[in-house]
Amino acid sequence: MKYIIYARKSTEEDDRQILSIEAQFVELKEFAAKEKLEIVTSFQEAKTAKEPGRMKFAEMLSLIEKGKADGIISWHPDRLARNSVDGGKIIHFVDRGLIKSLKFPTFWFEPTPQGLFMLNIAFGQSKYFVDNLRENVKRGLRQKIRNGVWPGWAPVGYLNNPKTRMIDIDKSKFLKVKKLFELYATGEYTLKSLANWCKEKSLRGNLGKEIAIGNIQKILQNIFYIGLMKYHGEIFEGQHEPLISKKLFDKCREVMSKRGKVQEVRKHNFAFLGLLKCYSCGASITAEIQKGHNYYRCTKKKGLCQEKHYLREELLNEQIKTFLQKFLCRAKTPEKFWRR
Repeated sequence: MKYIIYARKSTEEDDRQILSIEAQFVELKEFAAKEKLEIVTSFQEAKTAKEPGRMKFAEMLSLIEKGKADGIISWHPDRLARNSVDGGKIIHFVDRGLIKSLKFPTFWFEPTPQGLFMLNIAFGQSKYFVDNLRENVKRGLRQKIRNGVWPGWAPVGYLNNPKTRMIDIDKSKFLKVKKLFELYATGEYTLKSLANWCKEKSLRGNLGKEIAIGNIQKILQNIFYIGLMKYHGEIFEGQHEPLISKKLFDKCREVMSKRGKVQEVRKHNFAFLGLLKCYSCGASITAEIQKGHNYYRCTKKKGLCQEKHYLREELLNEQIKTFLQKFLCRAKTPEKFWRR
């Protein structure tokens, strides 16, 4: 009988549960030597088993399906599965005869109806533990938010205090974040220009990443900065110190709702810019100032264009008037006439 050793810890972080997985390997190797079991390979995995999708677990089952091994050695059934999908795979492999033996130092198993029944109970208990833990965590988070403490990661401008479990102001960033609101409230800055401003001022997120345009919008809409918290659609009053006044926050919201992405102020105001297309090539018409007069011309962005001349705004204005007068005359003419 050939066996695979499988050890797992619940977190992917390198600095957590290190001794747990090392201890599993030592104990399992000693157990295999004591029972005189042949080991063909071993796997260790740093991933939770509450959801299916573990790579090493799938690789182990693939080797068993190919006949490279007949059994598994693990510390406890909950190391193999804490969800119904992976637990069902193990039991199905036993039913098919692919897994002929499961060895646990802390749990008895034989491939018999009684053994499968006990294994099912063990997997069920493991899943119950995860489900119950999830509900306990959710209950704790709900109580934390009721107490006015944000239960997640603090937004930029604030920091999570691991000692007090509270949210503190980030003294190195809060002035820049406040300035971000003040700049947007003027109505002269777009989200893109504010993102560039953050790069210039070296304002980054709490994980050290650059603040993107989408994150700028989230910051400006986050009521956390005025001392409130939105959690699962409900508004709660927080114990943390507000970073800006409600008046400034409402001004930013007003700018965003009225203008969306605030357009940059144009240097020149051309009356017909953006309204016309070139008759010859269909490209847009642009405008420029020459010797104090406004001139319009084809942008030629669609390739070669036979139109090479500029047109002064006064002449263009006369042409548009003449064109509109034709329609006004038709509107005054009896319907039967102009339909013909």
